[in-house]
Amino acid sequence: MESHTKCVEMAGSSSHHIRNICVLGGSSPGKEIEFLESANHLGQVLAERKIHLVYGGGSLGLMGGVSIAAFLGGSQVLGVIPKALAKWDIIGKTIGDELQVSTMSNRLNTMFNHVDAFIALPRGLGTLEEFFHISSWAQLHIHHKPVGLLNVNRFYDNLLSFLDHAVEQKFLTSST
Repeated sequence: MESHTKCVEMAGSSSHHIRNICVLGGSSPGKEIEFLESANHLGQVLAERKIHLVYGGGSLGLMGGVSIAAFLGGSQVLGVIPKALAKWDIIGKTIGDELQVSTMSNRLNTMFNHVDAFIALPRGLGTLEEFFHISSWAQLHIHHKPVGLLNVNRFYDNLLSFLDHAVEQKFLTSST
């Protein structure tokens, strides 16, 4: 299978100076090896560019890949995790510093307040929820932070087609 990785910026300004980035993802590595390889590479690139990582905590799957690579490369890493998830230990041990919050909503707000930009790795409902939450804030001009998708192996192609359709139907603007 041919590997395709593309970062698609959905909102915000690309001229924005990024010192801290939130990577949205999950504790599963996914089906294809390219997903984990891309997460590892992203972590390495963040470290090379001296960008600090804020993420949802843990050491498993794609979030583990990006956080371990960033940490080993010298980036500061902050995992923000709801106390309920920390108790279950279902996502592994957080890499770097850990900040426990009371709810998932607090988690997203805390991550938002610590970063200059967002990027979503391939994943499922939790990542999409966070991605759309942050993107809707951008559409409402609550923030102007870049928000992007890491489109590994065309994982997000159908979502991007849907968003293009929403623009065509005038439910979204092309700058969102």
